Amino acid sequence: MILAAGESSRMGRDKALLPWPRASVTTPAETFLSAAIRLFSSHVDIVLVVAGKNEHELAPAVYAHGASLVVNPDPVRGQFSSLQTGLHDVLNRGRDAAMITLVDRPPVRSETIETLDAAFEEALHRGKWAVVPEYQGKHGHPILAGREMIEAFLKAPDSSNAREVEHAHRDKIEYVSVDDPLVAANVDTPEEYAALTLPS
Repeated sequence: MILAAGESSRMGRDKALLPWPRASVTTPAETFLSAAIRLFSSHVDIVLVVAGKNEHELAPAVYAHGASLVVNPDPVRGQFSSLQTGLHDVLNRGRDAAMITLVDRPPVRSETIETLDAAFEEALHRGKWAVVPEYQGKHGHPILAGREMIEAFLKAPDSSNAREVEHAHRDKIEYVSVDDPLVAANVDTPEEYAALTLPS
């Protein structure tokens, strides 16, 4: 599930449609959104993109890459409302786990997803609810959430945020160290985007 309903006010343009990689002439033109869909598609059976007022701008890319579009009817309530909107759809589709990222987080390495997948399976057997990657002590994305974590997000008040819910259940979360700086990268401004480089 990719959260992409934000207005990108600090960036000045929709972050979902920013080219990724930032500068590349050797790969076909991709965006943060299309690259995230492609990455997730090889690891999950359904890719959901949660949009807001930008539904019509994102729809062509969403459908062209085989993902499904979910619309947050009231995105001004903030990112947490988009998370809850998407997770309701996950459960309605009969799934009990979700891989969650934000569209302004550059897509991580495929090997990182594989590491998190393996850690998630082991963590569930130990009674954990979720797996969160970290790089040099910084927590990041994507988050892998099991049924209990999904329900915790959905039961939280509208005024909550994901970090608060995670902290309230941190004993149920497995933090997995990965050698991938992109898990902790965040792109909110043109300056952060300009400074972004692919890891070697």
